[in-house]
Amino acid sequence: MKSPTITFAGLVLRPFSDSDAEAFTSATLESVGTVGRWMPWCSSDYSTRHALEWFAACRAARDAGTAFEYGIFCQDSGDFLGGAGLNEIRQQHKFCNLGYWVRQSRQRQGIASRCVQALSAHAFHQLGLHRVEIVVAVGNLASEGVAVKSGAFREGIARNRLHIHDKPVSAHVFSLVP
Repeated sequence: MKSPTITFAGLVLRPFSDSDAEAFTSATLESVGTVGRWMPWCSSDYSTRHALEWFAACRAARDAGTAFEYGIFCQDSGDFLGGAGLNEIRQQHKFCNLGYWVRQSRQRQGIASRCVQALSAHAFHQLGLHRVEIVVAVGNLASEGVAVKSGAFREGIARNRLHIHDKPVSAHVFSLVP
């Protein structure tokens, strides 16, 4: 299945290309202090090899129809800003997860909330889904704020919902519906 490029509010979301590996790696290494706390893959030993492996996994998931992962780029400059995607797509029940991360130097600029708007609209209108979940570790105030700002409904806290740094972690479950 083909992933379209999505242009929305100054952002371009497009599938990763292998030529993005260096920019992805640089953004990851820059963001270990903020993103790495919540996303264990974001670590100080991240390399372009890891990025290329991730991109290959993204292509395989896209081909299987189980995920659509995107690089986030500035529409004006083309700068790499982070990543966002629709994943864990469950066609039987017409829902998915929506995740996002923004490089440390570009955080707190509304990038993640614009991605939520763009990707949830894509999930509902192009993919025909009826529910988008945003699952945020308890304590991740930045991502929780993005979900709230995006208008997602806070459904509750799921105990041991995530596994972060080898520990079970409770998480807020938010939902968006058309």
